[in-house]
Amino acid sequence: MVVVGAVGVILGGVWFQMMVVFVSAVMIWELWMMIRPNEPTKGMLLAALAASVMSGQLADGSYWGFLLFLIVPLIGITQLKTEAKTFFIFALGIQVAGWGLVHFRVDYGFTWLLWLMSVVIVTDIFGYFAGKAFGGPKFWPRISPKKTWSGTVAGWIGAGIVGFIFTLLTNAGIWVILISMILSFAGQMGDIAESALKRRMGVKDSSTLIPGHGGLFDRFDALLGASLFLIFVADIVDVPGVVF
Repeated sequence: MVVVGAVGVILGGVWFQMMVVFVSAVMIWELWMMIRPNEPTKGMLLAALAASVMSGQLADGSYWGFLLFLIVPLIGITQLKTEAKTFFIFALGIQVAGWGLVHFRVDYGFTWLLWLMSVVIVTDIFGYFAGKAFGGPKFWPRISPKKTWSGTVAGWIGAGIVGFIFTLLTNAGIWVILISMILSFAGQMGDIAESALKRRMGVKDSSTLIPGHGGLFDRFDALLGASLFLIFVADIVDVPGVVF
């Protein structure tokens, strides 16, 4: 998976787009199966529809095309008597985050997508080892009993280090360090959101697609949260001194 993902990121273009569309569609399926595990066919149909919708929106490229992202959530909630709002919010978020990753790769290039992924990965690594080493108070015990404040803060520090490195390697301003740390927090919130969803649905993993590691949603939840935040920063907020 790491090799395939790395090749897709490096090649960019249609290869990266196809990879993101596939992963997003699978996560839509996993979302449906967590909510309605006894109706897998509907989940597969919604995943196939999500892949078609995302491909169409990415080909269209206009902001009006965002309305297409409402198709899967709206159809999904017509099939659900419970957890309809849950499906709507997460299905919409998955598609928009996937769109953000593709456009960030196109608009800002490989270097800044590498920065985004590095922040997410380093946050996870620093958080894991600091949490194991220092322990201490839990960050949000009701939702994610394993996460500690020491690990959370260590993740921010690791992200800040990544940001500092990129200020040396690129023409980005010093603000990238702060944005990296906020991006780290956004990724952690993506992880927390998926943990809350799994706890609400009473499941340990989003699926069993990856033996011993759960599903794609379990692996990419932090990246989704970071992507949603980055859409806001890159497309809406004009931060002085930051050059992506």
